[in-house]
Amino acid sequence: MNKITSFAFAALLVGANTFAQDVPKNWHQLDPAKTGYNGISLQKAYDLLKTKKLKSKRVLVAVIDSGIDTAHEDLKPILWTNPKEIPGNGIDDDKNGYIDDVHGWNFIGGKDGRNVKEDSYEAARVYHKLKPKWEGKTVADAITTADKKEFADYKRAEDKIIGEDAGGPTPAFLKTLQKSLLKNDSVLQKLMGKEVFTGNELDSTVTKSAEDKKAKAAFIGLMKPNGAMDQTNKEFVDGLAEYITSLEKKEAAKTTIPEEYRKNIVGDDESNINDRNYGNNDLMTTTSFHGTHCSGIIAAARNNKKGVDGIADNVRIMMVRAVPDGDEHDKDIANAIRYAVDNGAQIISMSFGKDFSPEKQWVDDAYRYAAKKNVLLVHAAGNDSKNVDTTYNFPNPFYIDGKGRANNIITVGASGDKKNGGLTAAFSNYGVKEVDVFAPGVNINSTIPGGNTYGNASGTSMACPVVAGVAALLLEYYPTLTALQLKEVIENSSVKSTEKVNNPETKEKVLLSSLCKTGGYLNAFEAVKYADNMVNKNKKIVIPPTKIKKTLKN
Repeated sequence: MNKITSFAFAALLVGANTFAQDVPKNWHQLDPAKTGYNGISLQKAYDLLKTKKLKSKRVLVAVIDSGIDTAHEDLKPILWTNPKEIPGNGIDDDKNGYIDDVHGWNFIGGKDGRNVKEDSYEAARVYHKLKPKWEGKTVADAITTADKKEFADYKRAEDKIIGEDAGGPTPAFLKTLQKSLLKNDSVLQKLMGKEVFTGNELDSTVTKSAEDKKAKAAFIGLMKPNGAMDQTNKEFVDGLAEYITSLEKKEAAKTTIPEEYRKNIVGDDESNINDRNYGNNDLMTTTSFHGTHCSGIIAAARNNKKGVDGIADNVRIMMVRAVPDGDEHDKDIANAIRYAVDNGAQIISMSFGKDFSPEKQWVDDAYRYAAKKNVLLVHAAGNDSKNVDTTYNFPNPFYIDGKGRANNIITVGASGDKKNGGLTAAFSNYGVKEVDVFAPGVNINSTIPGGNTYGNASGTSMACPVVAGVAALLLEYYPTLTALQLKEVIENSSVKSTEKVNNPETKEKVLLSSLCKTGGYLNAFEAVKYADNMVNKNKKIVIPPTKIKKTLKN
């Protein structure tokens, strides 16, 4: 999964020195020419659509993620409701194998109502699974093609867990940082006169004593470079604690076989892709932050004078829960895609990713299934500041059987703004071959769990639903567009730039054309123009039959 907290606290440790300034909460939707912010020109797109006098057709977008707050004021109106299912009767009314799947399905839940909250990392699972067979062996011991692949996977996992690739901040270092943060938090609570406050509130508070000034400077010095000023002190402190826990898991994975969190709760046969009728219908769970935030970016109810406006105005969101706090399992992703397709999703937003995919053929088959059913897949590029042209990143479009690649998928990098940390996000993966386009993914304000709560988050996880939202908007007003045409529109209408940006990995100044295939930023207005031209150009001219009066003979 593309972690938000992992990015935030990893970033501060690599010396993030670009401080985000205050930007409008909807900066990602603004028009660059009119406002100066590097957004997607959304209102301009709506204004253009209005002149076309087109009626929108409702579009169903599936979000494969961690869950959703189904009671949120800005999301309740846009939730997909399964028309063939009677809520709460405990019966599989539509006979699709999933009981009471009213707003979607949870593939990482148990029939007893329990849910997978956390899980291990795929690298650790691969390493310990293959270690008994390949530890101490060399490539010469791998005879068959299958063995050679398995040995390569083992060595790569070994390097990830205990080798050079296992570097980074240690839990011990972070615990020292955490101790200092908690001490400063205690001082600041007294200064603010309350236990919970935002970074922005703290920033505008005048300090007098040396202790208060020191505590404020330390706190702000961590929050600002990570775009966390809209977060509360509690959220920030808890985020660090979660990040430390994740690193401790990685440390433990060097010597300890990962706990089988999923197996102990879900209870299916994970080795059998055809064992599909598992899980439960609990979409809220306790880990729904990520999915709630992504869903709001796409379709939070517009113009209701509440919270935020989503991108698309006539969309229903189907939540398919398959992503835990940890790495997702290939079987769950494959079945989540199939569930979404079978229940009518036209676009699937996928903000997750990992370094290993031991059952990639199952995901590949689901990709092929989606392509056959004309469904567009939108995937986040990942938050490791790496070139995914040359490093492993899953799921990806390449079919493991060597028979081509999926062409119904868009891979999205994260852009920002000059006033918001730079035009490219420091954390974003990139790739001139494998990343299609960049879209806003820094300090994106959206819905978060709590019923009427909103907050910022950063990641390619946020850029992905921005693209999915624009794709949905296009399909609403141009419903004849195929998945491949939607991809063409989004890519070819992207706004090219001659201004140099930071390479997220090397920090060198480069053109965006060296970081993604299109060399462009997503723009809703340009996409509408392109789509309108494409649809009208492809329209067949129908000449009405000539009305000829027949002369009747007596």
